[in-house]
Amino acid sequence: MPGAPAPAGATSDDITPAAVRQQSIALVDDDRNILTTVSIGLQAEGFATRLYTDGEAALKALLDNPPDLAIFDIKMPRMDGLHLLQSLREQSSLPVIFLTSKDEEPDEALGLAMGADDYITKPFSQRLLIARIRAILRRSELAKTPNEGSARENLPEPVLRGRLSLDPARHQVTWDGEPVSLTVTEFLILEALALRPGVVKSRNQLMDAAYSEDVYVDDRTIDSHIKRLRRKFRAVDPEFTAIDTLYGAGYSFTDG
Repeated sequence: MPGAPAPAGATSDDITPAAVRQQSIALVDDDRNILTTVSIGLQAEGFATRLYTDGEAALKALLDNPPDLAIFDIKMPRMDGLHLLQSLREQSSLPVIFLTSKDEEPDEALGLAMGADDYITKPFSQRLLIARIRAILRRSELAKTPNEGSARENLPEPVLRGRLSLDPARHQVTWDGEPVSLTVTEFLILEALALRPGVVKSRNQLMDAAYSEDVYVDDRTIDSHIKRLRRKFRAVDPEFTAIDTLYGAGYSFTDG
């Protein structure tokens, strides 16, 4: 049956003409009914799908042959979505959306704090899921924009702030010349701070910069993203102090 779940690791790319570049979405869920329904909906919108029934099977495939975006269920046997995300984030900044149940709000917050880009609560409409996917893919699309010809003229200029180099067109960040791997959300938060050095950005302003309008995250999630940013920069520079906290107000970037 077209669109039915394939075995773990299977992909629908083989039905796509080689000359056509489809964006690919990996679905990881132990519920085959959800895999079937979501896969059919995504393929109808022009996406290729890769289907996995557990986190352990998915992890190696996601690292060896990354899709454009992945969607994880949280509650799965063997390796749940949170552990899958944690393992993935050690090596990859692949955009990730979580599927959650209404009684899993703490998991939603934890997933976002760990580096997920968005979440959507079951039951959900296909229209909402597609909108979320397209929004995140748009945010990461500049990373794949060619730096050739007329396209180059329309690319945003790199942001240079002291030892920080931030290139929105390629989604690349370096500190003192050393690369720092960030998720899309982390990149957007850092960009919002670095564009106005010394200006304090409230948590609400950082939420607006990093999330679509219909996604709500609480203060703890923004705080967790800041902690992750600092941890990643301190991995290349233990004395990194460029992100300041103004308690009760927000955060700022100091390039001095």
